[in-house]
Amino acid sequence: MSGADRFKAGVEAADVEAALGALSEDVVLHSPVTFRAFEGRDVVGHVLRTVFAMFEDFRYTDHLREGVTSILVFKASVNGRDVDGIDLVRENADGMIADLTVMVRPLSGLTALAEEMGRRLGAPPA
Repeated sequence: MSGADRFKAGVEAADVEAALGALSEDVVLHSPVTFRAFEGRDVVGHVLRTVFAMFEDFRYTDHLREGVTSILVFKASVNGRDVDGIDLVRENADGMIADLTVMVRPLSGLTALAEEMGRRLGAPPA
């Protein structure tokens, strides 16, 4: 099973630790609300645990794959705002997730996400 498949299965089962088990030690997370990326499994794990707790009614609707790259399309809500998004997942040669880019729309949903992340994690890095 690929890293993207393991990540998706963990998220869908509400098993955050299983999802995080698909991340490489040196994973990089590109957040939709910060300029600077988060690096390393411990840091990325902390951010993702917080984000998973913020989303309501999270569900993946599509999984597109080409080689070592997957796009996981999702729907959810944050503080009553509906969001659509994608997790762009790139795996390394070992099948672990090396790079994860999250994109969210619309702006009102992204704003709600950014505000809640700021509240829970502190001010985002510049």
